Amino acid sequence: MQQVPAVSIDGITLSQSLAIIQYLEETRPGPHLLPADPQKRAQVRMICDHIAAGIQPLQNLYVLQKIGNEKAEWAQHFISRGFEALENILKQTAGKYCVSDEISMADICLVPQVYNANRFKVDLAPFPTIKRINKTLVEIEAFRESHPSRQPDTPAELRT
Repeated sequence: MQQVPAVSIDGITLSQSLAIIQYLEETRPGPHLLPADPQKRAQVRMICDHIAAGIQPLQNLYVLQKIGNEKAEWAQHFISRGFEALENILKQTAGKYCVSDEISMADICLVPQVYNANRFKVDLAPFPTIKRINKTLVEIEAFRESHPSRQPDTPAELRT
C-alpha cells in the first residue's frame, strides 16, 4: 500500500490512522474510544478530522520533500494555524482530555500532532489547552509506549 501507518489485522491490511482506530473501536471489546453520547461522539470526530485532515497532511514526508529548504517554516505555519482553531475547539470541549474526562480517538490524534509541533519547533505558548491535555496524556503508560519518539522507525535524532 505504501501508506503509513498501516496494519495487517484480521486478514486485511488497513492504512490511515482514523480507519485503523475506527476498525479497532468496532471490533475490539474496549476500552471504547468513542463516547456513548452522540454529541460528544461528534465532537471527537470533529477534532480527529481537524487534526488528520486539516493539520497533519501538510507535514507528510512527501509534501515536505516537495517544499524543499523552507519545510520548517511551512510546517510551523500550518501547525500554528491549525492549532489556533483546535485551541478554540478544545476550550469548549475539553475536560481532563480533548472531550470531557474520557480518553477518546481525539486524544490519540492529538499526541502525535503535538510531537510534530515540537519537532518543527512550534511555539506552544499560545495553546495552553493543547499543552495541558498533551502533558496529561503523555503521563499515561499506553501513550508513553506508543509515542512517535519510541517507534522502531523513528530516526535516532528524534528518539526520546
